[in-house]
Amino acid sequence: MKKILLLGSGELGKEFVIAAKRAGQYVVACDRYAGAPAMQVADECEVFSMLDGDALAAVVNKHKPDIIVPEVEAIRTERLFEFEKQGIQVVPSARAVNYTMNRQAIRDLAAKELGLRTAKYFYAKTYEELVAASKEIGFPCVIKPLMSSSGHGQSTVKSADDLRKAFDDAMAGARGDVKEVIIEEFIHFTSEFTLLTVTQKNGPTLFCPPIGHVQKGGDYRESWQPYQISDADLKAAQQMADKVTASLTGYGIWGVEFFLTDTGVVFSELSPRPHDTGMVTLGHTTNLSEFELHFRAVMGLPIHDIRLEHAGVSAVVLADKDYNKGDIIPYNFVDALKEECTRVRIFGKPDAHFGRRMGVVLCYGDTDADTTQLRDKAKRLAKTVLGTEPYMEK
Repeated sequence: MKKILLLGSGELGKEFVIAAKRAGQYVVACDRYAGAPAMQVADECEVFSMLDGDALAAVVNKHKPDIIVPEVEAIRTERLFEFEKQGIQVVPSARAVNYTMNRQAIRDLAAKELGLRTAKYFYAKTYEELVAASKEIGFPCVIKPLMSSSGHGQSTVKSADDLRKAFDDAMAGARGDVKEVIIEEFIHFTSEFTLLTVTQKNGPTLFCPPIGHVQKGGDYRESWQPYQISDADLKAAQQMADKVTASLTGYGIWGVEFFLTDTGVVFSELSPRPHDTGMVTLGHTTNLSEFELHFRAVMGLPIHDIRLEHAGVSAVVLADKDYNKGDIIPYNFVDALKEECTRVRIFGKPDAHFGRRMGVVLCYGDTDADTTQLRDKAKRLAKTVLGTEPYMEK
């Protein structure tokens, strides 16, 4: 049995803990607030700011874990090198986490060092720098904090008149103490997709069937598997994913995001952990879910293969209003569960504000099922769970 310290206890961390507990491991779940989803299924929990390096070191010293699994961006990541030197396994590696938790590091690695095809980009610490960079990039463009998650602080800017609000939103939406933004060329893509990539200690790098997804403001709203893509474009994506994960080193699952354009595949972003769009695998689309794959790779356990077993889709359940702490949220499962091949997963977040992701509806069918029909079904049913649209505006 291994002791695993989970840094970040949201819905993705919760599913990883379930996979670990099914295999008899001991998990300590950490987050900045009590009652986070993964804490509800872990053996122990710790509440503290993971941006406090001393507090993080104290928790590591207290629990003496064998493995540290970061699941969020807001971590004092440079401390992970110290833990690695102490003989603690960091997932996928301290190098990988430090690079990928900051958009500047991973984008420079991908574009400048590895030569991957990316959007044109600049960085800006001040509004004046942003204005200057926008003249080089042109409009529309995309502005994001260098460190954030779930689309916080991200916006698409159509004219110079929108730059000030976009800059302020990016600074307000930043995670951690990195106060800088990235401004990117807007890629005119036909669709976006995620390539879940599994690096192993004792085996080859494996790829899940690609996952199509739709985002709103940088945050995932729905995903589906399989995703239709040509063999040539898929091979190009796999080569890029293999190249960047090999450079970052380590073992685990990676969510590698791409744009598909009329002229091929463009690298977008990378996460060194299970990806929110990969929640579709909870609907038995693949023989192992992304969380089971992550756990096996982390533990050095064999993964024979990854294969598609069903076509499936996911659609998020969003909070329909602001709820007061302690309110009972009126989830409705009846309408969704009346339908065949449908599952509902509620994350168990203790607080809800309008638009917060609270759960997911999963629908699946035979491998050749029409994913467009499944997507319409999942979005319709997600609305019944809390009575709001997955693409709503306040």
